[in-house]
Amino acid sequence: MSIIDKIKAKAIANPKHILLPEGTEERTVQAARKIVEQGIAKVTLLGNEDEVKAVAAKFNVNLNGIDIIDPVKSADFNRYVEEFYEMRKAKGVTMEKAEAMMKDTLFFAAMMIKEDKADGMVAGAINTTGNTLKPGLQIIRTAKGVSTVSSCFIMEVPNKAYGDDGVMVFGDCAVNIAPTSEQLAAIAVSSARTAKALCGIEPRVAMLSFSTKGSAKHENVDKVAEATRLVHELDSELMVDGELQADAALVEKVGQLKSPGSPVAGKANVLIFPNLEAGNIGYKLVQRLAGAEAVGPICQGFAKPINDLSRGCSIEDVVSVVAITVVQAQANN
Repeated sequence: MSIIDKIKAKAIANPKHILLPEGTEERTVQAARKIVEQGIAKVTLLGNEDEVKAVAAKFNVNLNGIDIIDPVKSADFNRYVEEFYEMRKAKGVTMEKAEAMMKDTLFFAAMMIKEDKADGMVAGAINTTGNTLKPGLQIIRTAKGVSTVSSCFIMEVPNKAYGDDGVMVFGDCAVNIAPTSEQLAAIAVSSARTAKALCGIEPRVAMLSFSTKGSAKHENVDKVAEATRLVHELDSELMVDGELQADAALVEKVGQLKSPGSPVAGKANVLIFPNLEAGNIGYKLVQRLAGAEAVGPICQGFAKPINDLSRGCSIEDVVSVVAITVVQAQANN
């Protein structure tokens, strides 16, 4: 069973309420039917009800069991406008601006999640990553003990010699371009949580660098070493080591030579890259050269889960990302 099939099975075992703010988007409407039929989640489509129904009719989608909410017709609309105004007035948001933003299904969905009327949301089929994540940053905000929203990929490598039976988590490969030590530490903690929640593995986190334990001297090495120290402060029970070169993180003989006695070196299953260049290049090399299945990017660090789709996503991609979001929501309970 592939990792995404295992995630879907976890979702089905304890479905959550997931919002799809792009409720008039064709792939999203078709995916909603599949999600409900497979028992992955309770789904609510947000948007103009007539437009949602028109898209459903066009693709012969049965909307039974799928809720539809039009923000402007919702009984909660005025209350959400007032709450958002109070939340953001110090940032210059007026009542008029708050009302306009609550008409945006992405912002309305984020308010629903904040109010515990849903467990998570998935969007991005017709919105940029920035537009998708902005309501989460302003309304839902970050999880306790986490200061940075980030991303990771679950990598499933056919050669099962590395990670946990070939399963590894790579972070951050899509969001933070040049993270500070503090941000790297937050990425590490979030990626470890993702590894445990989605993959069911006990995380062993390697903070990657071109140096192992001071073998090279540079400010970039210092940044990773400091990030490792901060991870220990954030989660004293987490198995983490750094700074480590990739071979020291993955190959036991090399790891024990370069970092003797380490619980992580040579057997890491969560790799934290020092910047976005390294992370993005790294996951794509493993995907293409090793034939790995790359699941993601998965957003992490929010108090409640929000996930971003590619604008080129398929219907099945929407189904899979909703399943991921359900399992992340399960971990919050």
